[in-house]
Amino acid sequence: MLKRCKIICTLIVLGAGITTISAEPLRIVSYNVENLFHPKHDTVMVDSTVTEKDDWAWTPNGERRWSYTRYYRKVESIARVLTNAGGWNGIDIAGLQEVENAECVKRLCHTLRKGEYGFVHYESPDRRGIDVALIYKKARIDTLATKAIPVPQLETRDILYVCAKTAKQDTLHLFVCHLPSQRGGAAESEWKRKIAKHVLQSAVDSLYTQDPQAKIIIMGDFNGTPKDDITGMRNRMNEHGRKLQRTMGTHKYQGQWTCLDQFYTSPAVDTISKVWIYDAEWLQEEDEKYLGLKPKRMYNGFRYQKDGFSDHLPIVLEIEDSTR
Repeated sequence: MLKRCKIICTLIVLGAGITTISAEPLRIVSYNVENLFHPKHDTVMVDSTVTEKDDWAWTPNGERRWSYTRYYRKVESIARVLTNAGGWNGIDIAGLQEVENAECVKRLCHTLRKGEYGFVHYESPDRRGIDVALIYKKARIDTLATKAIPVPQLETRDILYVCAKTAKQDTLHLFVCHLPSQRGGAAESEWKRKIAKHVLQSAVDSLYTQDPQAKIIIMGDFNGTPKDDITGMRNRMNEHGRKLQRTMGTHKYQGQWTCLDQFYTSPAVDTISKVWIYDAEWLQEEDEKYLGLKPKRMYNGFRYQKDGFSDHLPIVLEIEDSTR
């Protein structure tokens, strides 16, 4: 599959170009937006069979009373986060986790800036219907090949692969992940995440076989502490690889911050990039039980907060212009 993507990338790079060339750094955001559901009940394809999604709680008559008003407000809130995390020129790429379907991503792109962003999304076999997606600024990014990579043995989110070309004619290999949760216990569920990382490792190895200098970026919610466990890639969220800010992670559970959201980069990206947690105070609220701050969610239990966002904080990777 990746060999075919390489051929496609080469052909398109030779035959087409992006006319808007900018010396501005490329800014990439990874964000678990937490339950971005469309209010309409949906179905999912599992083993070639159409199956009902377990999304009833996120419908107007469900437990969450998920109305179209709340849905639109959620989209607007996520757009606000991405706009601010993108800085003066906005984001160029965003890897998203916990989006239900293409309609949600389309609405988000429209809300960001109508006509300026495109997106890539595939339906996955996840029973709840939460998928990953990638959005990109069309003036600076051209998608050359895309694919949903399934994780065998598990009815979980696929891994999204996107081969992209930047305005500077660089080819980027992007992976967006949302690894299986820690439900049932971190240790007890670790085998599931190992399967997903084995799939990632195989894809990375295939790219390096074709191009030892490949620019590879893996992003997403890994549902575990940062580890350098993908050969040929560096986890940028390790203590030695990031500057600690006001927060000690991207997700807080029972008073403990953890960095579930992570970037892995290949050496060709590592040397020209920097990574940080976007931990603006307006994205957080007082943690009355455990003290300090915590991400400001749209739901605390079943209590709706119209000015909330997500239980995760976004992370940002900025690639400097390597041609200067």
